[in-house]
Amino acid sequence: MSDPGPRSGQEPAEPDEGSGAAAHKSWPPVGRRTAAALAVAVVAVGAGAYALASSGDGSSDAKPPAAKGPTTVEVSAGACGRGWSGATPGSQVFALRNTSSTAAEVDLTDPATGAVYGEVEGLAPGTTREMRVVLGGGSYAFKCLPDDADAVTGPTVKIAGASTGSGPAAVPVTQHDLIPVALAHQQWITAKTVELADRTDELKRAVDDGDLAAARDAWLPAHLVYERMGAAYDAFGDADAAINGSGPAPSAAGSAQDFEGFHRVEYGLWHGESAASLRGPADRLAQAVHALRDSWPQERLDPAQLGLRAHEILEATAQSELTGRTDYGSGTSLATARANLDGTRELLTLLRPLLASRYPDLPRLDAWLDRTQHTLDGFGAGGHWTPLDRLGRQDRQRVNSDIGQAVELLAPVATICDARRTA
Repeated sequence: MSDPGPRSGQEPAEPDEGSGAAAHKSWPPVGRRTAAALAVAVVAVGAGAYALASSGDGSSDAKPPAAKGPTTVEVSAGACGRGWSGATPGSQVFALRNTSSTAAEVDLTDPATGAVYGEVEGLAPGTTREMRVVLGGGSYAFKCLPDDADAVTGPTVKIAGASTGSGPAAVPVTQHDLIPVALAHQQWITAKTVELADRTDELKRAVDDGDLAAARDAWLPAHLVYERMGAAYDAFGDADAAINGSGPAPSAAGSAQDFEGFHRVEYGLWHGESAASLRGPADRLAQAVHALRDSWPQERLDPAQLGLRAHEILEATAQSELTGRTDYGSGTSLATARANLDGTRELLTLLRPLLASRYPDLPRLDAWLDRTQHTLDGFGAGGHWTPLDRLGRQDRQRVNSDIGQAVELLAPVATICDARRTA
């Protein structure tokens, strides 16, 4: 089945259960890397699929079993790669033993291009962990990256045979690659904070004037500016709690203390509160927004988090907006999801030069994002959106499926753009 996407003049095709990233490989939840990670993702290009390098933690089903026992390979600055001198094409299992006095990362690379076929992080001194890969004909070398020391590349091992038999591999993305992306995204958010402040001021003026109808009209445009900025998983730190904190469950919001931000104002506007009672929350919201606008130019985005954020925005959408958890009366969860999609696309636009040669499913991801946009746009017109709880069963399933598939295809973006050492 071809990748689903909007087609001219007709409804996009429904997802097929056998299509999507899950039909290639099952992805685990994406999280931030740590030095002590027991298994790490191996990003890959060429096979159209992604795999996990096993470290003997039960994820060995990501690779077919090797025909013989593991090959013991030494990990140290003086003897990186010692123990492996040759192999036949197919599945390989390496027992990586750190004989040095410091922890190290170990990569199995193409020495000519730097492409990585397998990776193990945080290999402690005196310990052994397995790496499982599939190798075709070609040249390979282990690279040992000790903590606080330069990388060392071991001897090149050549395997005879067709190179098409190799598992997936990709050239690592480095911190240096991501810095221009971070600077561009920083500038984009700076412009958005100005727009956010202007929109929030309109909301505050309407509340101050006692015009609650105008305040309801002003609330959504202001809120959507913030949601387009990609405010997922503490992207804006403490400012997010003051501006967009979800607070208590909607059913308990009426008696909640310390409930602030857009959702506090939303609750009051759609639950019959007076303008007088909303002036305080609206004023504090405006103050928080202005503080973000004024401080943001001095902030510095972490380049290493950009790929993760590209995945997390819609992941948070699925967990919050599509469950109704953050609807405090306006019924605009689908509008928020649409704004989150815009934020995701903005990050992908900036990351695209890095992804184009590393992620073969990028066109497929684009098609699913187009499809998701088409689906969501069908529930909004003229600033009015269908509330989530008024969707029919099929429409609800379609929204969940589209965003879920997009999240699935965004997971490799987080892994590929996870900055790695190369020296």
